[in-house]
Amino acid sequence: MAEVRVGDHESLDAALRRLKRIMRQDGILAEMRRHEHYVKPSDRRKQKARAKRRRG
Repeated sequence: MAEVRVGDHESLDAALRRLKRIMRQDGILAEMRRHEHYVKPSDRRKQKARAKRRRG
């Protein structure tokens, strides 16, 4: 769990930026995006194959 303590002379915007940076570094945002909706295993395989063809 990411936690940010706001200092006495720190703005809320600065604390929010720090929180977002910590969440990005920990991979929390990517994990949230991956769990937004369920992807069937067959669809996941199709996406993987499509990405492989696109790469080369």
